[in-house]
Amino acid sequence: MSRVVAVSPHLDDAVFSAGGTLARLAAAGHEVTVVTVFTGSVAAPTGFALACQTDKGLAPDVDYMALRRAEDAAALARLGVRGEHLGLLEAPHRGYGSPAALFAGRRDDDRVAGPVADAVGPWLAGADVVLGPQSVGDHVDHRVVTAVVARAAETDRTAWWRDTPYAVRHPEATGAPQVSGTDVAVDVTAVLTAKAEAAGAYASQVGFQFGGQEHVAPVLAELATREGDGRPAEVLRAGATARALIGTLDP
Repeated sequence: MSRVVAVSPHLDDAVFSAGGTLARLAAAGHEVTVVTVFTGSVAAPTGFALACQTDKGLAPDVDYMALRRAEDAAALARLGVRGEHLGLLEAPHRGYGSPAALFAGRRDDDRVAGPVADAVGPWLAGADVVLGPQSVGDHVDHRVVTAVVARAAETDRTAWWRDTPYAVRHPEATGAPQVSGTDVAVDVTAVLTAKAEAAGAYASQVGFQFGGQEHVAPVLAELATREGDGRPAEVLRAGATARALIGTLDP
């Protein structure tokens, strides 16, 4: 069986975007690991970084990222896949001081790409297939991860997911220029409930991202049905080797 590594910018991106595909790959016997890049805690966040947790109802003294890492472990366990946290700092801790700044391109003084490449590289080297974000939505952390994965992994063994919930809000949005391949639809009918339950494990995020826990399953189901033209699916853009593996998941 193949070794599959999914490189997730944040603690929720892989599950929200490709949780059904991950679950199906794991159920087929493949070794699936979600490697999440920006997972590091900061002892005393301030400014916009602090607001990112207090606007979700969390007290300033809560270790926000520790909470999110625990949510991630529960979510991935629901899908039957492994998780690894690389410990780098999210954009609000690297000088991005507002929501708008997160989507306005990489700052000239943001040197995080090198550390990301160093941390991710060993995981990609041993992977048969690599999954990553298309960077639909243009979040700077997603863009960094997409660029690093595109440089480090051969095109034929990469598959790129459509970043969710950005794909819900902006269905016509395209991803980063580094993304290449042919679209392949993974039928997620049988695992849609499991995906929704895993997504719901990110309790600190679903209010902000989906409007509440009760909306997670309907939003994901509607997106999957739209993406699959009536048949619930996750659509990935994949190179030849990745596409061949994903193709074995056809019902």
